[in-house]
Amino acid sequence: MSMSEPTNSAALAESILYLEGVSVSFDGFKALNSLNLIIRRGEMRAIIGPNGAGKTTMMDIVTGKTRPDTGRVLFGEDVDLTHLDEADIANLGIGRKFQKPTVFESLTVFENLYLSLKSDRSIRETLFARLRGEQNDRIDATLKTIRLTERRDDLAGDLSHGQKQWLEIGMLLAQEPELMLLDEPVAGMSDAETEQTAILLEEISKDRSLVVVEHDMEFVRDLDCVVSVLHEGSVIAEGSMDSVQVDPRVIEVYLGR
Repeated sequence: MSMSEPTNSAALAESILYLEGVSVSFDGFKALNSLNLIIRRGEMRAIIGPNGAGKTTMMDIVTGKTRPDTGRVLFGEDVDLTHLDEADIANLGIGRKFQKPTVFESLTVFENLYLSLKSDRSIRETLFARLRGEQNDRIDATLKTIRLTERRDDLAGDLSHGQKQWLEIGMLLAQEPELMLLDEPVAGMSDAETEQTAILLEEISKDRSLVVVEHDMEFVRDLDCVVSVLHEGSVIAEGSMDSVQVDPRVIEVYLGR
């Protein structure tokens, strides 16, 4: 579907996230300019573009941190996120990981994941209260996914930068979101960690939808997913990495620099 087409009921029915005509300005600067973007259920999508293209603003609007001036942001077919606050949006099943990892460094890897679990436990329940079997199983499965089983009882502060990024992805997974927004998940990682992260995200994408904002083009290529290129607040190209990197406009505004 063309990014300039109006609402398409079939596309809407297949989508988990549907942005239509979204614009927002800050002090006269148009951060998003009639942005149209459709993320299908179960899809992993990479978002690339030069600094100031609107990538972070787009995620701010989806998570309720910023209100758009115009446009609709639908989660599923009928929930307009522009009318909800950040907590409501998180509770709906949308999780966001920022570029800088924010883990509890004085707690163990296990404790970080336990505190993140989506559950209805009382706020008075202590950290070391007896875990239900299903919670233990979920943490063990998450540890395996994020490659930190062997570091289960280590302090989060002792992890490498890349491992802290994985732990934060695990903390997001523990909340069982339907849609995960990841902002530069491999920033500052070693080459080996970056390769592992691509595999990790491919595994996660089997069960939920992912939007990955990234500058590392080799990493984006490894994700092997549809790539949307933002420039001046709009999508200027969309397709495989091979197709967008030979698009003349993409070369001009981004890759050719």
